Amino acid sequence: MGSQQAAVSFLSNLAKAAFGLGTAATVLNTSLYTVDGGERAVIFDRFRGVMEQTVGEGTHFLIPILQKPHIFDIRTKPHTFSSISGTKDLQMVNLTLRVLSRPEV
Repeated sequence: MGSQQAAVSFLSNLAKAAFGLGTAATVLNTSLYTVDGGERAVIFDRFRGVMEQTVGEGTHFLIPILQKPHIFDIRTKPHTFSSISGTKDLQMVNLTLRVLSRPEV
């Protein structure tokens, strides 16, 4: 009878520890966010609005209910414009223009 009570007590303590550990892991997971290379994040705070500073690449902390990261791609992307034009002596010339630009937000 005593071994059954000890087993029940051990299992209930184990369940409480597992619940606490699971809760702590969930809170930690929701308070971390990652900004990849070539991206920037702007933090929106429910009390202060949009924060002035942008956040660079890496793993960062936030307050889960009060703050939310908005991640933007800032890499320059090439755009190529091609045109075929004729000259006065009736030859065809290929014209290609390559422009590097940032995406519109």
